Amino acid sequence: MSKYITEKLQNKGKLFFTVFVIVSAFGAYSCIYGLRKPFTVGIYEGIKFFGIDYKIVLVISQVSGYMLAKIYGIKFISEMPKNKRAFTLILIFFAAELSLVLFGITPVPYNLFFMFLNGIPLGLAWGLIFSYLEGRNLTEILGAGLCAAFIVSSGFVKTIGKIIIVDLGTGEFLMPMITGAIFILPYLLFVWMLNKIPEPTKEEEEYKIKRVQMFSKDRKKFLIRFMPGLILLTLSYMLISGYRDFRDNFAADIWKSMGFGNQSSIFTTTEIIVALTVLSILSLIMLIKNNYSALNTNFAALIIGFIAIGGGTYLYTQSLISSYLWMVVNGFGAFMCYVPFNAILFDRLIAAFRQEGNSGFLIYFADSFGYLASIIIMLYKNFGAGESSSLDFFIQAGYIVMIFGGILILFSIYYFYKKQKELKV
Repeated sequence: MSKYITEKLQNKGKLFFTVFVIVSAFGAYSCIYGLRKPFTVGIYEGIKFFGIDYKIVLVISQVSGYMLAKIYGIKFISEMPKNKRAFTLILIFFAAELSLVLFGITPVPYNLFFMFLNGIPLGLAWGLIFSYLEGRNLTEILGAGLCAAFIVSSGFVKTIGKIIIVDLGTGEFLMPMITGAIFILPYLLFVWMLNKIPEPTKEEEEYKIKRVQMFSKDRKKFLIRFMPGLILLTLSYMLISGYRDFRDNFAADIWKSMGFGNQSSIFTTTEIIVALTVLSILSLIMLIKNNYSALNTNFAALIIGFIAIGGGTYLYTQSLISSYLWMVVNGFGAFMCYVPFNAILFDRLIAAFRQEGNSGFLIYFADSFGYLASIIIMLYKNFGAGESSSLDFFIQAGYIVMIFGGILILFSIYYFYKKQKELKV
């Protein structure tokens, strides 16, 4: 079987190759979400830590670990040798599961430390998995398949977590490790599949630029050359990352405020609709052969996403659409902005400006600031807007994200237009 798969992939029958890569990448990162998101389905009602809601403290703890991983990942992922990716992926999974075991058996509030430790290895997974996909003719559709994992899987693992709590009677603290253990064997299979994927062809390296390790001097050179544009993109990503992360972590609270507290399937059904819509649209960018035109199409997708966030929120507050439809439209907007930053935007940026390097560096550069924004939002929600419910806070944030995110992207479009003229690429 192993030999047959290797031969099929090397011959690159397009359909077999595409399906195999999407399944392996989607499956691997879905299993990662089985370790990352189940705890957020808990409410942890009545538990405080220094006056802060315990759920907020847990989220901040994990996001802090995640942010630390993203900062370290700027170096770690950009310099990762290709022959060590699979082993590293396996190592980080078991490190994250062990932290959940310790989280479940350690008394409150000391288990906070293990939620922090859980975030560190998990924060390195995305860059490792995406490195198998970047720099290819099919990166858009492959990246869309991978991104489906963090849209659909977030809802799916929350559904599993809710079932374990409600139907099996397991406590909120033991549930995450039980959920994570379910994904061990599937994860090992998907990592094995990832490691069977051949490297990009010579033709793909010519079209999308060869993807290579980036060491300190390479990263510094890239940052200096494109610094104003990267700052604009990073600021817009901080807005959308913090907003999307709040939506993801407090979905249970938001749905409860709208009267859907006991419906486990609600987390999955909305996100499946969002995933199919967003990824169908973004995967079509693959058809655009000119890399600079494709980059601008990514920018257009971001603007559409920001408008959907604010516009959908306005329609909901005016009772023009239902709460269910609002969460679908809102999810569409959030992921229409979030997905390009995590997959296809930086891949096309490198190709459009003919810069040898890898997307992992740029993704982790932006992500390190994105998770800082998440922490700031959590702290502000507790101390600056403590009287607001999660739902009210989410509504107000939607308008802010639409206005400032849209403005930043418009400036980004102008900057890269000027840069393209300057470099004559």
